[in-house]
Amino acid sequence: MAAILLDVDGVLQVSGHPIPGAADAVRRLRADGHRLRFVTNATTRSRARLAEDLRAAGVEVDDAEVQTTADAAVSALRGKRVLALVMQGIVGDLDGLELVGEGADAVLVGGADETPETNLVFSYMNLARAFAELELGARLYCLHRNRWWQTARGPLLDAGAFVAGLEYAADVEATVIGKPSPSYFTAACEALDADPERSWMIGDDLESDIAGARAIHMRTVLVRTGKFRPDAVEASRVRPDGIVSSIAQLPDWLEEHV
Repeated sequence: MAAILLDVDGVLQVSGHPIPGAADAVRRLRADGHRLRFVTNATTRSRARLAEDLRAAGVEVDDAEVQTTADAAVSALRGKRVLALVMQGIVGDLDGLELVGEGADAVLVGGADETPETNLVFSYMNLARAFAELELGARLYCLHRNRWWQTARGPLLDAGAFVAGLEYAADVEATVIGKPSPSYFTAACEALDADPERSWMIGDDLESDIAGARAIHMRTVLVRTGKFRPDAVEASRVRPDGIVSSIAQLPDWLEEHV
């Protein structure tokens, strides 16, 4: 049986609301013997909170099966002094990093949501502070650079806009820690002791999920939920191995293709 990476937002849920059939699909994938890992660029909730929310929606998942960008940031930035512009919800998952207000080796940007907290994190003062640290030689990292994210009330601006602004102002290029970084997918496959070429990524985002996974030769399935847009698929040169209506159809599709 296969190792399968499942995106969370857009595949299992949207704005915390479960995709119909998601819980049953995960149960069936496990019953069919597939090894699962839940990989997400979500940056507003801790790993424990994400797992708790999934369980509340009926999805069988252990905290240790959830891989977040905060986990990847701790691995990538350990030993550095980090100015972190992130949502309060994930600060606890950055335990192990030295978080500072000035004299940083690295500026870490990540997370945007529909609460007033975003206005505080990405205030002019904080963005100007980050710019100053970059001008003094700090390197720019981002948990992801998604342009937008899908919510129950439509698309909302994501943190990628702020990353791009800092890149432009400081004339630097950010290192992406989460999806679509190849290292993020590689770490997920290693956690399952799986060969990427025999593993599957299931996602709703052509760039972050599908193109990122294909970069390390994973096989991919795109779902027609979350961020899926037919016109984007038609215009893109990225081609998944399969497209299904939702994760509810995935177990049947895999029976025919694995």
